[in-house]
Amino acid sequence: MDHSLQPTPLFESRVRGLRKIHQGKVRDIYDVDADHLLIVTTDRLSAFDVVLPDPIPFKGQVLTKISEFWFEKTRALVPNHLTALRIEDIVRDPEERAQLEGRSMIVKKLRALPIEAVVRGYLIGSGYKDYKQHGSVCGIVLPPGLVMADALPEPIFTPASKAPAGHHDENIDFEAIVSLVGREHAAAVRRIALAVYALAAEHARARDIIIADTKFEFGIDKAGNLLLIDEVLTPDSSRFWPVASYRPGISPPSFDKQFVRDYLESLHWNKKPPAPHLPADIIARTSDNYRKALKLLTS
Repeated sequence: MDHSLQPTPLFESRVRGLRKIHQGKVRDIYDVDADHLLIVTTDRLSAFDVVLPDPIPFKGQVLTKISEFWFEKTRALVPNHLTALRIEDIVRDPEERAQLEGRSMIVKKLRALPIEAVVRGYLIGSGYKDYKQHGSVCGIVLPPGLVMADALPEPIFTPASKAPAGHHDENIDFEAIVSLVGREHAAAVRRIALAVYALAAEHARARDIIIADTKFEFGIDKAGNLLLIDEVLTPDSSRFWPVASYRPGISPPSFDKQFVRDYLESLHWNKKPPAPHLPADIIARTSDNYRKALKLLTS
């Protein structure tokens, strides 16, 4: 076990001196001042767009550490929203601060673009469904005869529109992105997303991980600059496949919450709240998966 990780899971954060402005499936976001936000990555887990009642130990810290690793590694390609402020600069109470250690980022307050910048190197998930139906993904025509999990001839940019809470993001083509954010920003997002994916995929492959696909988010500062925001290349925002078990034609095992999805699929649950509790072994295996991804990627 990584001894820098704190074992006590956190389902929901509480910071008395700051106003919580958003609670997502995983992250709690607080308003710090006119220029900064505090993002706390909890150990909540969602499946089928429903937050489950049981936290996954270490998950929030793993996601934070992996994101911080990639933010630093990709800094030469694109600036990001991290700041030099520390948690002790804004949260004075030691007890309150303890729950946030290792799972918090103080970031610049930006205008988030209303898109998911998805890059695919392999044909899986909604991309595979689109290909089976149309022979293309987000308007990009692909060679015939590809099977599930096949490597694409080259990575492709397949954006999605951000859906309201409780709904699925929708795959859209590049011209739809232009209509949402303008041609200059759309072109820059595509170029940067493909470059970051290429760098990360090479790094991960050398450590026996295939990054099948991933999604990025971008924000705009007051000067109009494009910055990388949110989380980057984590098991929650990406498909990580072990090289050793990868085979085209099947959906490979991955370093994420697949154990949880498989378990929930075996139940008579309608995939609406409230979600069922998870057995201890499913929680433990999922936690181990996240920590394994951290160790392989960053050691």
